[in-house]
Amino acid sequence: MKRITAFISVIISCISINAALTGKVTYNEIQCEGSAMPYPTPESSVSYPDSLTPVMINHVGRHGARYPSSASRPLAMKRALEHADSLGTITTLGKELLDVTKNVIARSNGKWGALDSLGMAEQRGIAARMFANYPNLFANGRVNAISSYSPRCIMSMYTFTHQLSRMNNRIEIFTSSGRQNSPLLRPFDIDQDYIDYREDKPYDDVLKSFIAETAPVTPIKRVLGEAYPLDDENLRELAMTEYGLLAGLSAMGYNIDVTRFFTLEEYNKLWSCNNLRQYLERTANTISTVPADIAADLLMNLINTTDEVAERRSDARVQLRFGHAETLMPLLSLMHLPGCYYMTNYFDTVESHWRNFHVVPMASNLQMILFRAKSGRLYVRIDLNEVPVTLIPGNDSIYLPWTRAKQYLMRCLPLHMQI
Repeated sequence: MKRITAFISVIISCISINAALTGKVTYNEIQCEGSAMPYPTPESSVSYPDSLTPVMINHVGRHGARYPSSASRPLAMKRALEHADSLGTITTLGKELLDVTKNVIARSNGKWGALDSLGMAEQRGIAARMFANYPNLFANGRVNAISSYSPRCIMSMYTFTHQLSRMNNRIEIFTSSGRQNSPLLRPFDIDQDYIDYREDKPYDDVLKSFIAETAPVTPIKRVLGEAYPLDDENLRELAMTEYGLLAGLSAMGYNIDVTRFFTLEEYNKLWSCNNLRQYLERTANTISTVPADIAADLLMNLINTTDEVAERRSDARVQLRFGHAETLMPLLSLMHLPGCYYMTNYFDTVESHWRNFHVVPMASNLQMILFRAKSGRLYVRIDLNEVPVTLIPGNDSIYLPWTRAKQYLMRCLPLHMQI
């Protein structure tokens, strides 16, 4: 424990030292929505060489855009604003934010966390593009789809598969949802090492130090009033609540001008705090690899199901899985995909190398597409959010022999699973 404490102290000091050395990147208002950002629809479909024939697609997706996952943020914001109103410190802008907060609560009542119309459209779009890009996989084909027990994931699965059936009603579709899928889609609920990690929070001092140095209090003072009786630490916490509330509005189809409440610089700083929290909680980092290791069963499932089709032991050529941001962040980190895996002791650099809006926007997805060449050799391509990415560091090819890709992915697994 003493060694861990000393290590954390060194890391915290690194944040301050490196901050002066690192050039900050400014992201736009849409990017600052972070993991609540609606899905960035690709500008064009990805083609593949005529010499390759699609054999299988393995898909892991996040649910689509949704209403706020719970009432906690809107209610906390409402209480603070109403308290400011009762004290007479609330500003005109604060009254405007109070109206927005009340509207969020009213619109979300009975729908907390539910997939909204935008989220359904996102899933339909991904399904339609998949069908159009790989039509041979759906010709008299079979689709296996599973989801977590979360209603928004179940609805994402059904919206996706419904779109496929509209495009070809001869497809056989087999769906499954429930807690039996948690080992693959919600390991964060059941993996004891990860549960201990979240309870012990060995990253907590690092995160708190970063937030204390980074999160501005000016946005919350701008609405509660300068005389609102709260210290800076609690004001920063409320500013993060304000950020979480406003950053999630687009995902529920409630579009307002957020720059009325944040300057772009403030929005970036609040986003970077939220971004670092997700990075430390959900991906491999220099404090612990446990957050990524929980995706080992899911990665092994992707490898095995691809192998079964490659070796003609299965005809399940389309396999779909619907989970959460917390499903994908560990998986993509475990696979070491570009922009999804970053190891550093300088945590103020995370925002330039690991960005939640790139990794897990709403409806984010990983697709492993297996192809067969005319020679019979099998190749695989990895797409993140329908954009091809490289898999093996130092190798720029996006089409890799399946045997080589499999070997690499096996090495990404925790040591006890490598065979």
